[in-house]
Amino acid sequence: GRVLGVKAGDLVVFGNYFPNGGKSDAAWKEKLVFFDHFHKYIKDLRKKKNKVIFTGDLNVAHNPIDLARPKENEKTVGFRPEERAWVTRVIDELQLVDVYRRLHPETTDTAYTWWSNRGQAWAKNVGWRLDYHLATPGIARHARAEHIYLEARFSDHAPLVIDYDFNL
Repeated sequence: GRVLGVKAGDLVVFGNYFPNGGKSDAAWKEKLVFFDHFHKYIKDLRKKKNKVIFTGDLNVAHNPIDLARPKENEKTVGFRPEERAWVTRVIDELQLVDVYRRLHPETTDTAYTWWSNRGQAWAKNVGWRLDYHLATPGIARHARAEHIYLEARFSDHAPLVIDYDFNL
C-alpha cells in the first residue's frame, strides 16, 4: 500500500492506495496488518482533534450496494467480511463519514469506480466502488457535489471527485 498525507493547520488529507491482498495468503495477511496500522494512525490524529479526509483506493467494497454482484463475491478479496468490518470500524470508531454515500445514498449502477479487466466488465458495467472519501463530520458537511469521472478511461479505476466548500 501507499499513503501520502498533507497537513494544513489541523486538516490532514491523505491520498491512499491500500493493498489488494488477493495474490496470496501472505498478501492477505499484509493487507490486514496495513489496515491495523492505518487505523491506529488515523485514531491518533483524531485524538489530537485533527480534521481528516482520506481518499483513494481502499480495495474494499464496503456494502452490497457498492458492487454489481455482491452474492457472487461474498468470499472474494475486496468484499470479504473482515475487510468490510474494518471499513465499518473506521467509520464508527473514528467518527468518519463516507462522503460519497452522504451525497448519494441510493444504489445506482453509476456508483462504481473499478472494473475488472476481465470479462468485459467495463462494457457491461459490472463494477465495484473501491474508491472513497472518508472525512470527519465537520469536513463532510462541506461536501457539495460528487462526480465519478467516466468520460474517459485512464485505468481500471475511475476518479472519484468530491467538491468541498470550505476555506483552509
